[in-house]
Parts: sequence; C-alpha cells; structure tokens
Amino acid sequence: MISSLTLDEIKSIKKRILYEDNHIIVINKLCSELVQSDKTNDICLLDTIKSYIKTEYNKPNNVYLGLPHRLDRPTSGAVLFCKTEKSLIRFNNMFKNSEVKKVYLAICDGCLDSNEGTLVHFIKRDSIKNKSFAYLEDKPNTKKAVLNYKLLSVSDRYYLYQIELLTGRHHQIRAQLAASSIHIKGDIKYGAKRSNIDGGISLHSFILSFIHPVSKKEIFIKAQPPANFNIFSFDF
Repeated sequence: MISSLTLDEIKSIKKRILYEDNHIIVINKLCSELVQSDKTNDICLLDTIKSYIKTEYNKPNNVYLGLPHRLDRPTSGAVLFCKTEKSLIRFNNMFKNSEVKKVYLAICDGCLDSNEGTLVHFIKRDSIKNKSFAYLEDKPNTKKAVLNYKLLSVSDRYYLYQIELLTGRHHQIRAQLAASSIHIKGDIKYGAKRSNIDGGISLHSFILSFIHPVSKKEIFIKAQPPANFNIFSFDF
C-alpha cells in the first residue's frame, strides 16, 4: 500500500540508502523487515520504498518498483530495487547469469575444515516447511549450489565468515552451512541452539558489485552490518 511518509520517516529511509539513481535504489535492510508482501500482511520494504519515492519526488501517479532479488526476512543488508521496468528486466538477467557479485557476512557457531575454500552441494527446497536441504550428491529435484567462503575473524565463541554466492538458491547459505555442521548465529530453523534477541539471524548482505546496465559504470555497494557484528575486532 502506497501512502505519504512523515518527515521523520523520510529521514530514516535516507539514512539507509546505499545507492540511488534514475534506474535503481539500494537499501540497507533491517533484519526484521519483510522485503515483499506475504501472507502475514505485515508492512514490507517494497511498499515503504514506493512511499518514499512518491513522497520525496512528489510523484502524482503510481510508483513502479521492481524486485530482481530477495533477502530472507531475518537477514539484513543490501537489497536492490528497480525503478523502471527496463532496469528490472536487465537486472533479472544479470542476477540469473551471476553478473552481480553478492558477498555476505555470517557469524557462525563453528568453523569449517579450512580457513578458505568452496562449498558445493545440491539443494532441494521444501515449500511446505519453507526450508531447504543440502546434499553432497545430486538427487532428484535438487539444484547445484556453490559458494566461496573465507574466515575473517574469531571471537571467544563465534567465527566470522565472508561468503560469496556463486549461485542463488533458496536459503542457500543457511542450508549449505547447516549441511557442513555449522550454524548461523540465531538461525534456529537451521540448527542454531538459540535465537538472537532481535529475532533475526547473523547473516548480512554485505556487498553488491556489478556493471550498471545503463551507465556501464562499475558500481560497488557496501552495507554496514548491524551492531551485533561488533563482537569481532574487524574493520568492516
């Protein structure tokens, strides 16, 4: 639902804009925010940004805003919206063809066998449970899932990983890490022992990098992680 925003709401959105031009807008999503409307009917970020554009730019008619990729509700970080249908078509193809570099940060309760490497699994989505399962062998109705990981820092209880997604599967990072016997902090759905205080999980969309499909300029976007990542002495 598109409605006008108050001055304070406009200021709050502006603080979270990571990049904006005539074609796209990138927002640093909070871990509790719903990106797109679902059966809960909770306010979603897509409608909020439509309201922001309508109010900020005094748009008299309906505001177009497309969504070429998504973040899970408990995940925070950079999410990209398209202001035009043309840019949506182009970004849909770019995400599909892995032409957008997607880098995440994940706080985990354990460590992988090596400090840096690649995980390859075959993922099957269970729509009823809204959960994905990762297997080492190819099975019926699975899709190949690949990610690169690198250990960045260690605290007294947790491990900070940088993860680059090379494919885009449902709950891919969460499922692949769980299949590797480690869990994202707060992610009880995938095996973490306890939830985070804010109800989110410690998975953050940190970097989006791509060649802009219209301007052809190289765009590098970094989203500052939330405060719970400060348990590491790491310069984000």
